[in-house]
Amino acid sequence: MRNSPRVMAMARPGALPVPADRKISALTMPSVLDRWSEDAAGLRALAQGDATITMFDVIGEDFWSGGGITAKSVASQLRAIGDRPVEVQVNSPGGDMFEGIAIYNVLREHAQPVTIKVMGMAASAASIVAMAGDRVEIGAASFLMIHNCWVMAIGNRHDMAETSEWLAPFDQAMAEVYAARSGRSAAECAKWMDAESYMSGSVAIERGFADALLPADQVKVDDDAKAREQSANKLRSMELTLVSAGMSRSQARARINEIKGTPGAAPDDGTPGAAGDQTADIQADLTSLLAAVTGR
Repeated sequence: MRNSPRVMAMARPGALPVPADRKISALTMPSVLDRWSEDAAGLRALAQGDATITMFDVIGEDFWSGGGITAKSVASQLRAIGDRPVEVQVNSPGGDMFEGIAIYNVLREHAQPVTIKVMGMAASAASIVAMAGDRVEIGAASFLMIHNCWVMAIGNRHDMAETSEWLAPFDQAMAEVYAARSGRSAAECAKWMDAESYMSGSVAIERGFADALLPADQVKVDDDAKAREQSANKLRSMELTLVSAGMSRSQARARINEIKGTPGAAPDDGTPGAAGDQTADIQADLTSLLAAVTGR
């Protein structure tokens, strides 16, 4: 009997156009989360107007930090702003592609001009959000990253072929969004997606993904926020590793919380050193756990 691919999901049950026994979600790769945490996490605007929306978090609800940017929250902020031009400041590693597409459409439906400012990184699903801007500005040292729809799956070659076929229209949809904003062909954008391309400010402008550079003095680094996000990213990576080893998402979270000794707790909001020490202890325990689960 052939088993269906085991693919991790963030979306609500029934929210995806797939059979009920299939769980698939398009997520940011762990390597992107690591790079965001190391190079760009914790960026904050020095001055924000009352018509500014900040997206300094993952796209979609985030179990580990209790945060996340959702289409529902963005729509609520737009209603509060009203019929005025909006500025959206972005520093995000991405997250759930489907939530990113929803946020993109919510912003595109706003009746007044939308200016997107990439303050640190707009990767994966966050790059889709960035394409919603009537004007897109990016820091000289900021990055926009695009790649193909990314999932985790377990199964035989037939399962993998079926999953690949299922993913194809979503990659095409993303390529068309990038093409519409940049003026490049969908085929050219698809090649950049295949290469998992990181575009600096000048490259993003050259390729049409952005219109202009940001003044360098508009952002500063918040080291405490950066340390907290690094801790949260490590927990997310641990969760992905356990799922890839055969656990369900709920089992992985329960096991990590059991090791932490504080079920249901989010990452430590204390000092950066304390968070790092706690995560190191969890990592050591998980190494032993994975050896038991995988037999290696």
